[in-house]
Amino acid sequence: MSSGKEWLEQLLALMGVAAGVETEGFETVDADSEASWLNVKVDELSEAQRQQLIGKKGESIDAIQYLANTILNLGAEPEQQNSFMVELGGYRVQRNRELTTLTEEAIAKVQSTGEEAEIPGLSSAERKQIHSLMESTEGLRSESRGQEPNRQLVVLPE
Repeated sequence: MSSGKEWLEQLLALMGVAAGVETEGFETVDADSEASWLNVKVDELSEAQRQQLIGKKGESIDAIQYLANTILNLGAEPEQQNSFMVELGGYRVQRNRELTTLTEEAIAKVQSTGEEAEIPGLSSAERKQIHSLMESTEGLRSESRGQEPNRQLVVLPE
């Protein structure tokens, strides 16, 4: 885990953001998740820096998380790879709650009406997360439609 902490602190420094990273003491959103959390200490950041690191619709924090997962697992055997979640000021935990609510609402709509339900405005990482959630939902499936930047997730009967 220390390699993830050190890597993220170094990346932040290269970005001109002097902030520490914590790796312990975070509630996990998904009890089945074995992700290692890398939490950027927000008390050391200005509001502008926080917004820059999160980015529009979470694009920046998603990109940082993608880089962490790619770079920190280079050369590791699949069973030795870690999954990293990059958090900043509760953004990831709050967004995961929002995604769970959106997914539950779409599932309820499809189950009650039999018609498909769209969930627009998601990043590719968020769509992937919802597709994973949908795998365990009996009688329903999800798919992505359209082209970026207007790609959306659709929940529909199987």
